[in-house]
Amino acid sequence: MRKSANEILEFAPPNWQARCLPHLFRQPLILALCASFAMTPMARAADLGESVVVVYNRRLPESKSLAEYYSKRRQVPADQIFGFDLPETETISRRAFREQLQQPLLKLLEERKLFGFVTDVEPATRDKPGRVIRTLTTSQIRYAVLCYGVPVRIPPDNSLIEEGSSRLKPELRRNEAAVDSELAVLPLDEKKLPIYGPLRNFFYGVTNAGVLHPTAGLLMVTRLDGPTVEIARGLIDKAIQAETDGLWGRAYFDVRGLTEGNYKLGDDWIRDAEKAARLHGFDTELDTRPETFPSSFPMSHVALYAGWYDVHMSGPFARGSVEFVPGAFAYHLHSFSAATIRTADQHWVGPLLARGATATMGCVDEPYLEGTPDIAVFISRFLSGFSFGEAAYASQNALSWQTTIVGDPLYRPFARSPSELHQRLLERHSKLLEWSHLFRVNRKLAGKLPAAQVIDELEAEPLAKQSAVLGEKLGDLYSAEGNAPQAIAAYTAALKLETTPQQRVRITLNLARALNVALREQEAYDLYKRFLKSFPDYPDPASIYHKLLPLANRLGKKQDAEFYQLQIERLADLAPAK
Repeated sequence: MRKSANEILEFAPPNWQARCLPHLFRQPLILALCASFAMTPMARAADLGESVVVVYNRRLPESKSLAEYYSKRRQVPADQIFGFDLPETETISRRAFREQLQQPLLKLLEERKLFGFVTDVEPATRDKPGRVIRTLTTSQIRYAVLCYGVPVRIPPDNSLIEEGSSRLKPELRRNEAAVDSELAVLPLDEKKLPIYGPLRNFFYGVTNAGVLHPTAGLLMVTRLDGPTVEIARGLIDKAIQAETDGLWGRAYFDVRGLTEGNYKLGDDWIRDAEKAARLHGFDTELDTRPETFPSSFPMSHVALYAGWYDVHMSGPFARGSVEFVPGAFAYHLHSFSAATIRTADQHWVGPLLARGATATMGCVDEPYLEGTPDIAVFISRFLSGFSFGEAAYASQNALSWQTTIVGDPLYRPFARSPSELHQRLLERHSKLLEWSHLFRVNRKLAGKLPAAQVIDELEAEPLAKQSAVLGEKLGDLYSAEGNAPQAIAAYTAALKLETTPQQRVRITLNLARALNVALREQEAYDLYKRFLKSFPDYPDPASIYHKLLPLANRLGKKQDAEFYQLQIERLADLAPAK
């Protein structure tokens, strides 16, 4: 019996990949090609528009307009822009997918000499008749970009009968799929691959991006999509901006605190992603509580986010207080995170894009845990210089399955070394230089340089006196070292500089905490009171009243203490039952 959306991942059996993905890539040619690519060094140069085909829905003018806009910005040749008559809905039947998109696209790729096939004859044997085999041996492209208006999901079709499908585990005896994931195996269309169940992705975990190529069996398919065509268009602009300026900010990760069971794999992936981001230089936040980030959590300068496991957008995301930077990647692991993506308030993919994320991934239908992207692989490859498309497909366990990938596949914000980016920011006198300094500090800390030495270097940096980002970091370092007076000085100075709203929330609460530690209770008390006035929409005032109450008692403010106690009780009565 299928479980509810909240429980479904518990159904994922152990060793799912090894036991349930046996039927892909048995062709010796493909394995040989993979081996030959693996022996060549990875090309670090960014892919150009010539490596992309763009697909749009001819029935929607905005789809064509988006295709033209992307092609202009990425310099995609005009003869690599393809329009097809497709349904205007997010779903497309299996038959319509094959007749209106899959086969016409393959035909055009061959006619335009973007794909080149060779024909061989497989002789007959006693058990099998002879057959003609066509194998893709040359490709001028690596990526396909599907534009807003191209359907997202192929629903199940129980009328299709496929030999061998009865041997699959019952939960995998299904033929629904994400359009992106199905088109990813287009180079192998002549192999007549099964449509029931997932196909194993032999490119999962690769460290050489050169192996990700149609002649090895993979077309990297992503989409420019979202709740509106304007949002989809923004994905292009923000990606190019981040490539120019670098992707700077903070990284947030949300695990469930699991230590055993099949679900633990999801936690392991996210923990490993956090470690990769931290080693790269990001300030990271790792929430280990069973629930997701609370609504009150101050998420400023979000460059990376990965977490799980709510059906619909929740916490600070639902409240709309999350501050994404241009180029941000955000991903929430859930079985139906992309059940619909042209919505700003259902599931995760659409809402994340609506709130400012530049790239994301999600599942259109139940994938089971091991059929979702390995976010640790994605983050590590992305940070090492893979394009978004390369990192996304290196992180997939399965193809012809349920994952849709939203964003510009060419997006590559980490192509340049940190030192090269730092120099470019210096030359441009960019305000983003504060982030480059922060990342340098964090890499030194990750390299086990003593915190005291890092503090001395940061104190000597002139920019630290002008940057709330660096000032906050100084406060955090002093707090970690148990030096409350210096932490107070750093946080106070940072609050006098330019901050974002959520950054100001975080610094203010950290300052109040440091004042408490330093036993400067009156100052802490006054700051908490000012906080409630400065942030009247703060979603967790009860937590502030809980801090004010003991302070009021210690300071002899009896009337205030009674008021705070009444507020705590009132808010407790209003809280929803768990």
